[in-house]
Amino acid sequence: MERRLDNFYIEKLLKGETDCFASIVEKYSKQVFSLIVRIVGNREDAEELTQDTFMKVFKSLRSFHGDSAFSTWLYRIAYNIAVSATRKQKREVSYIEEGTLPEIADEESEGSWEEDLQNARLEYLQQALKMLSGDDRALIMMFYKDNLPMNEIASVTGMSEVNVKTRIFRIRKKLLTKIKTMEDNI
Repeated sequence: MERRLDNFYIEKLLKGETDCFASIVEKYSKQVFSLIVRIVGNREDAEELTQDTFMKVFKSLRSFHGDSAFSTWLYRIAYNIAVSATRKQKREVSYIEEGTLPEIADEESEGSWEEDLQNARLEYLQQALKMLSGDDRALIMMFYKDNLPMNEIASVTGMSEVNVKTRIFRIRKKLLTKIKTMEDNI
């Protein structure tokens, strides 16, 4: 159903009915923005790159041949634009500063110790995710947050499925190492 609706809009666009593009933007803008913000780590840059993505999609629509789902083609464009932007800016990895880690209370109340530990681990995970490169953060989020299958991640990123699996495995190891380091520094 989704594919047919996308194809309907694409056909109308290719015939010159540019008003249909608003429907595509409305349908996919949140997902595209979410993907891009994970890579670049900055909302303002992500908003601009999301606009750039849709401009490129509009200009390149004739090159979409339907070999994959339109959404996969669109996400690949967004992914490439975001990765290119991060490479141009050569963002430095942000390091954890003192005071950014949650303080653990000296006194323990019943049941709160497990809750504090869980909250601290979530905070560590968020900090560790921020330390990853944009590529790595996007891959891990596509897999775990968006629940995309390996073959779709491979299509979006242009990697083989084996390479995607390997990269996700390595990223998980990086995250675990970073989290353990943070826990050891308490």
